[in-house]
Amino acid sequence: MKSSEDDQKGVEYMTEDSFFEGKGPYYVHSVSLVIKGVDYSLERVLITRTVIDLSSNRFEGQIPENIGSLHSLQTLSLAHNNFSGPIPKALGNLSMLESLDLSWNRLEGTIPMELVNLDFLEFLNFSENRLVGPIPRGRHFDTFGDDSYRRNLDLRGFPLTKDCGDTEALPPPAMPWEAEEQYDDSEFFDGFTWKAVLLGYGCALVLGLVMGGLIFSTGKPSTIVEESFKLRRRPRKWIHIGT
Repeated sequence: MKSSEDDQKGVEYMTEDSFFEGKGPYYVHSVSLVIKGVDYSLERVLITRTVIDLSSNRFEGQIPENIGSLHSLQTLSLAHNNFSGPIPKALGNLSMLESLDLSWNRLEGTIPMELVNLDFLEFLNFSENRLVGPIPRGRHFDTFGDDSYRRNLDLRGFPLTKDCGDTEALPPPAMPWEAEEQYDDSEFFDGFTWKAVLLGYGCALVLGLVMGGLIFSTGKPSTIVEESFKLRRRPRKWIHIGT
């Protein structure tokens, strides 16, 4: 907790002598963060907030259990990576955690019940993984919507419409870069198909207008038709060589 004197100082930023209570120049490092699902841009390093944002990389392997020793951590985002294995139960030790985003990975298994103990948790996103089993109930978990759990392998229970008796499961989600490639391919082929169809209709329309104009201008539609057939029915010349 901060004292009332600290509160009056307002937002504090890290300086070269911050840990020695000096007044050196501020560290000016612009950084973009996703906190509770909202994009933020910080031009200086805050002292009052502890954040780990490793999102949108290609990290793989399991999330280490010792991450639970970071007791002052307030925001953790590992989204859009290739992490696999279970969600660490040790995340339940992050008593100060307010935002947890593990979406778009390959995490498996069930959601640990230990996460219900996170009293300050306001934002949660486990979507686009391979999680199964019942969703924990209680405390802040009763306030999260279905968008926090969408497109998993076999999650069930509140707030999803799938109850424990349902057996239908979604296919494993594609990785972020795979999904982007599939989107680009489908967009290309859809655009190519429509362009080809429009081009064909356009050429046929122009040809029809030209032929129609010739027919009505000459007033002899049968003559034009006959001439077109004559071009195809040219007499063949046979040369007979006697033996």
